[in-house]
Amino acid sequence: MGQSEVEQFLSFQKNKIEEQLPKYISKLSAPKIIKDSMDYSLEAGGKRIRPLLLLGTLHSFGKDENIGLSTACAIEMIHTYSLIHDDLPSMDDDDLRRGKPTNHKVFGEAIAVLAGDGLLTYSFQLVSESVGNTISPEKKLLLITELAKAAGPEGMVGGQVADMEGEGAVLNLDELEYIHRHKTGKLLAYSVIAGAILADATSEQLDKLTQFAHHLGLAFQIRDDILDIEGTELVLGKPVGSDTGNHKNTYPALLTLEGAKEKLTFHIDEAKRFLYSVNMKHDILDYMCNLIASRDH
Repeated sequence: MGQSEVEQFLSFQKNKIEEQLPKYISKLSAPKIIKDSMDYSLEAGGKRIRPLLLLGTLHSFGKDENIGLSTACAIEMIHTYSLIHDDLPSMDDDDLRRGKPTNHKVFGEAIAVLAGDGLLTYSFQLVSESVGNTISPEKKLLLITELAKAAGPEGMVGGQVADMEGEGAVLNLDELEYIHRHKTGKLLAYSVIAGAILADATSEQLDKLTQFAHHLGLAFQIRDDILDIEGTELVLGKPVGSDTGNHKNTYPALLTLEGAKEKLTFHIDEAKRFLYSVNMKHDILDYMCNLIASRDH
């Protein structure tokens, strides 16, 4: 695939995800306000990096991307729930997300909490109800188990706790990497791992792709930290400098801005090294490495 073909593939898959997400919400037999709140944040936009990594991994193994669509949407629901909760007054207390008022500003704090809860729990239902002859009960169980680990106290939730506890303290690089490997990296890594599981990757391929995803997740967070300094509110859709204002530990604060950029390059290079050690097509995931490294929002 040339670059234009990769971009067309990703654009097509992104549109498919965005068409499917509201369909899943519309199926729910639930009060209108909670469905509206869930929809509001799901449809606020975003890069859809995580579901695209899953579908891109499937394509790289020559598999039909549609077998991973429900799991891809489930990952995006968990990511969106985490953003809703991150924005709450008791957490980061943000007014804007992707250029729009945050969920609690529109629906109130109680409904925002419940919308996040709804997205989190519904995501596991989506994976369990995945259809297709290629997805065995054993494979579904593995997908659900790994998703729970990535999103729960051993993953994203644990990373969020460590991030909050680290505010106001000076962390070393290992402590900072622990936060971001869990808060951001685990769910992003799961996207690749889930694609590999659905594609029937070997254990060796899975190990190498896990390392690939680990480095990609850290690169994603480092770029986030850099954008909090160099980005603009218009492009980011949220205020810049919030990390400094909230006394959060970041890569630029620890390593300097130039040091953070060097660390970003290191993790992207390592991600590609592990990617190219796997016998699969590399063009889509290679492109996504470059996208994560250079993104402006």
